[in-house]
Amino acid sequence: MPCTRTSALSACLQPFCSPPAPSSPRRPPAQKAAPGTLVLVFRDGHRQAFNLADIERVEFPTAEPTGAAAPTAPSRGRFLGKWEVGDGNGGTFYITLHEDGTAMRTLGDVKGKWVYANGEALITWNDGAEDAIRRVASRYQKFAYKAGKAFTDVPDNVTNARNTTSNPI
Repeated sequence: MPCTRTSALSACLQPFCSPPAPSSPRRPPAQKAAPGTLVLVFRDGHRQAFNLADIERVEFPTAEPTGAAAPTAPSRGRFLGKWEVGDGNGGTFYITLHEDGTAMRTLGDVKGKWVYANGEALITWNDGAEDAIRRVASRYQKFAYKAGKAFTDVPDNVTNARNTTSNPI
């Protein structure tokens, strides 16, 4: 099955993850891949190349301690300050995250608490709603969850987020 730009790396690898049948002949090694490619060599000796431009990230399942950020995740200090975010209806409002874990939202003048977990700012508001500020590629986005939803649920809206603080840590 050829891999396309839209296919997931895991979907491409799945057919090759099981051990080869005992009668499978060993294939000769393929020629070197071109620059800008990732080559996987499987147990049975065959190779598969992936264009690096098609790969967003490579994940290796590990047991990370809870709350640990990914190596490329922004630091906690990066989230401190005043964020301009969308309201999901074309307007904007501000979320301010303080060092002591308190938060303030100008939409409805609501207070809340925030924590840094897995490279994200997770905010729980006193009205029961929740927001997460996450880095997505090279920018930040605000994921909004109505009261009763969890951060792992499908968000009610996702909008751009911009830290207006001149020098976040």
